[in-house]
Amino acid sequence: MNTGPADTDAANTAPRNTDRISVDAMLDDLGELVCCESFPADHEAVARSAKAVADQGRRLLGTAPETLVLDGVTHLRWTFGTPRVLLLGHHDTVWPVGTLRTRPWSVAGGIARGPGVFDMKAGLVQLFHALAALPSPDGVCVLVTGDEEVGSTSSRALVEESARGLAATFVLEASADGGALKTARKGASLYELVVRGRAAHAGLDPDKGVNAVVELARQIPEIAAVAGRVDSETGQPGTTVTPTTVTAGTTVNTVPALARLWVDVRVPTPAAQRRVDELMRALSPRLTGSALEVLGGPNRPPLEPDSSAGLFTLARQVAAGLGLTPPSGAAVGGASDGNFTAGVGCPTLDGLGAVGGGAHADDEHVVVAELPRRAELLAGLVAAVLARG
Repeated sequence: MNTGPADTDAANTAPRNTDRISVDAMLDDLGELVCCESFPADHEAVARSAKAVADQGRRLLGTAPETLVLDGVTHLRWTFGTPRVLLLGHHDTVWPVGTLRTRPWSVAGGIARGPGVFDMKAGLVQLFHALAALPSPDGVCVLVTGDEEVGSTSSRALVEESARGLAATFVLEASADGGALKTARKGASLYELVVRGRAAHAGLDPDKGVNAVVELARQIPEIAAVAGRVDSETGQPGTTVTPTTVTAGTTVNTVPALARLWVDVRVPTPAAQRRVDELMRALSPRLTGSALEVLGGPNRPPLEPDSSAGLFTLARQVAAGLGLTPPSGAAVGGASDGNFTAGVGCPTLDGLGAVGGGAHADDEHVVVAELPRRAELLAGLVAAVLARG
């Protein structure tokens, strides 16, 4: 869904609030969130993190959020008036509890470091400070989920419900290289291929067994070829089908009766996602006596360029009106909850969070000077969309 041409007059109504967005205050808030670890498998840690985020949001926005616990995972939502704009983020990170001992929060040379600082706790700080800088948050919904890094299994319906029918969703995920906004994201599918054979003694009776590892080895080339086949059939390149984790066997002298393969899939279009699913479910055994079971499937639909085009144009106009460098755009392979909001027809612009790098890596970092600039851009964007009436 395209928002259509950007409204230059609306862009010019965006208030310049640099004097109200303090980088020192943002750093204090960022350190507070980074130092509250939030590994998604640890629901108690996620609950503690949610409380820290809720307290920060209450202080800056003047009201407490709804606290929504779904399947043990804590999510937060603020609703101001009748929402027309959704600000979306997550407070969970990929870093296990205890990571702070080896990768502590630090600020030096204009760079902030710490687990989750880039993906995406800086985005949450920018969100709160941007919204606090507006004359009123009326018309905005803020949703901060607690399980994005593990597929949003408990929060997907909440994300879709919160975005459906709104004028815009702005996703505070970290930016692409150089601060680029994410104007397209591939869709993601996750599969588990379960191969069943028959156990036998590898020395005495190997011919009586059905080797699940051999069957899996014959399936992998066919799975790896799916991407090329789909790109050829759809005429749109960009599909990736990647065998990742394998488990198999019990002992060194036993014909393995069970093997499992996990497959990561990224697709540029819904048609490619459907075709990959058809081909994965059409896999058939090669060895007599073996059996296949395909589990999983599509997880996130693609965020296609049409979903972000109008908002991206508006972002560049707002940035120029504020004296900021207009951001570039980038299509990326990673998925986010913005895929879900675009999937329900809400115009979506992603990557409005921190400028930095090293997501999910040891060198995760944020450029401190960009924190207030990105908050200012977000405030301008929200004001411009709300001014459209």
